[in-house]
Amino acid sequence: MKLKQITFSIFACLILVGCDSRIDAVNQQMANIRNQPPKAIDPAPVFMPVPQFNYAAHQLKSPFLPSSLAAELKIMARKRVYPNFSRAPQPLESYALESLNMKGSIRNNRGQLLALIQSPDQQIEQVQVGNYIGMNQGRITHIGPTQIDLVEIVPDGREGYVERPRTLVLIGPAP
Repeated sequence: MKLKQITFSIFACLILVGCDSRIDAVNQQMANIRNQPPKAIDPAPVFMPVPQFNYAAHQLKSPFLPSSLAAELKIMARKRVYPNFSRAPQPLESYALESLNMKGSIRNNRGQLLALIQSPDQQIEQVQVGNYIGMNQGRITHIGPTQIDLVEIVPDGREGYVERPRTLVLIGPAP
């Protein structure tokens, strides 16, 4: 047992003596780097001045808006329009206008033309001039045999609202 402890101690000493510390080599390399003369810094690049451009098309239509929307907003900008949030919503106002389909039109007993609208849940609703459809308070202004004209109230992007005309066209039966 004592022989094993002595053998183990001698072996451990040999291992520790055999390890070479590389810290001295690292310190020597760092000293060599510090003693080298500093290298020159490249001069800053010279930038050519850009010619000044004066934008003079402020009065023209924006190239970022479709022409119909730009004209629409210009006409409607003079009107002060506000949605009526206190009005009780009608059944077809819970659907996006794009999800509603005009399926036909009928005349009531007074001769007034009514439109038949199909909602996304496949229900058919009758609407007349003055009713509201779509999520932007779209008020029906005219009903024809093949289309419904309405005016929506949408945000103008500048903390106000504008009226936007829309049309819902008759969708025929599926082939």
